[in-house]
Amino acid sequence: MKLIKKTMLLLGLLVAVFAFSAFAAPKAVYAADTETVAEEEEANDDATGAKAVAAAVAIGLAALGGAIGMGMLVSKSTEGIARQPEAEGKIRTTMIMGLAFVETVVIYALIVSILVIFVL
Repeated sequence: MKLIKKTMLLLGLLVAVFAFSAFAAPKAVYAADTETVAEEEEANDDATGAKAVAAAVAIGLAALGGAIGMGMLVSKSTEGIARQPEAEGKIRTTMIMGLAFVETVVIYALIVSILVIFVL
């Protein structure tokens, strides 16, 4: 259990590092600057690339967390049904509701990733 907590903490820190680069604004270009058009386009490409990496990491971590959660949920509900077959209906109902909630969190992460790519 400690390994899972340490791994999740490490992944959270990794997402935080990528989030800073995704939300970083490109340098403003003023008429007095001597920046060329190519340098300005390169800065915009860097910002777009950082957004893409941040969105990919965010949805990847959400999918990983959701898959782990779903796997644990199904495993424990299967164990519960094996131990108490008479409670199968209640366990299955609770399992399906839990799966829906976990999947909702992954869908929210997908929406946030799409917003990072296209809106920010």
